Amino acid sequence: MNKHTWVKKAIIVSLSASVGFGTLLAAGPVGQAEAAVSSSYSTAKKVVNYGKQFMGTPYKFGASTSTTRVFDCSSLMKHIFKKYGVYLPRTSSAQSKVGTYVSKSNLRTGDLVFFSSGSRSTGKNVTHVGVYIGSGKFLHTYGKPGVMVSSLTSGHWSKTYVKARRVL
Repeated sequence: MNKHTWVKKAIIVSLSASVGFGTLLAAGPVGQAEAAVSSSYSTAKKVVNYGKQFMGTPYKFGASTSTTRVFDCSSLMKHIFKKYGVYLPRTSSAQSKVGTYVSKSNLRTGDLVFFSSGSRSTGKNVTHVGVYIGSGKFLHTYGKPGVMVSSLTSGHWSKTYVKARRVL
């Protein structure tokens, strides 16, 4: 093998190794992160769609977590997330401490959204929870008509919003 042929082969092997290594890197953590986001989005859509099946189910403060005939806000979240393997604490206040913080501007479908509303509210403490469904809306239960979809960007809930947490 002459020197010219040997140099050509060395360059080809070197380039092939570089391209192959670059492909391995691309399929590494970045590819895994994209797969994780896609998987959590799919689960989030399932959680939301399952929750929507309870639209109109009556609200009852302190509702048992062993029934689907009535819900309060936190028992609804506990129930719909449990179906997909996410076990939440019983109260909205305790639920507001699990997962990771998410800014309002970075909300994704499936994020828990928390409010300070009602007679026990101080404006800073968490007294209510719902699940973000996208397009500035969230699923929750509060008074009549029971389980419903409300706007997060206007009205009462925009004024009483406290924070959000990502559990998926």
